[in-house]
Amino acid sequence: MLRARVMTALILAPMALVVLFVLPATGFAIAIGGIVLVAAWEWIRLCGGFQPVTRMLLLAGFAACLGAAYSLPALLIPNVLLLGLLFWLVAFFFVARYPISRSRLGREKTKLLFGLLVLVPAYVALLYLRRHPLGDVLIALLIGVIWSADVGAFFVGQRFGRSKLKPAVSPGKSWAGVVGGIGFALAVAVVAGFWEESRLMMTPRAWLVLLAISALTVVFSVLGDLFESLMKRERGVKDSSSLLPGHGGVLDRIDSLTAAAPVFALLIHLTAWPIV
Repeated sequence: MLRARVMTALILAPMALVVLFVLPATGFAIAIGGIVLVAAWEWIRLCGGFQPVTRMLLLAGFAACLGAAYSLPALLIPNVLLLGLLFWLVAFFFVARYPISRSRLGREKTKLLFGLLVLVPAYVALLYLRRHPLGDVLIALLIGVIWSADVGAFFVGQRFGRSKLKPAVSPGKSWAGVVGGIGFALAVAVVAGFWEESRLMMTPRAWLVLLAISALTVVFSVLGDLFESLMKRERGVKDSSSLLPGHGGVLDRIDSLTAAAPVFALLIHLTAWPIV
């Protein structure tokens, strides 16, 4: 298992870097759209109860939504990001109250709607960041914050994670891990800020906004992970699929990003960081 996990990571990491930082805007949109579509296919499977033909039709519907998101007028982008934020606030209720909230999750159609609210705002957020004048900096910051938070949560949680965060949803997560993840993420944000300071020319207020955005991004990334774990628990499966040996499915790899990206992008838009 460990060998498969490492080999998959060694293959995926360079591909991810090319998609995020090398491809032109159109190529980026197509590649990210393809990844989101695979995640949508996995989400449809997690909903359960659909025949193969119905799944294909539903996947086509997801693709149409992504096409509409790609052509979304700039004025409407903040509205979609805000919709994503509002959904994640609702998702917090489901996670915090689980398993009591199980009866309110609804049936297959409701869960499909959840999938749209998870994946489409995330796609819009990534397109917004890619088209931003500081697109490379913002995407690197978003990915760096999420990855460093995962690393910090793992090591700190392993050492100090006695108090579990939400064992009914994800037994492995702890409060210490969340704090450690935020600490690691803030350290990466500071390093990134100093690295780009000559170009960004940040004020003290901009530094505070950067740290606040980074911390909130980590909090929502944890929520994204927990909500997908909840969906898998409801379906009775460990992974969203077996497409990535040692890692599960695509949705398992981007669950944190689906919640973090809309919040991060919306905060960047509302604060106009780094010009604050």
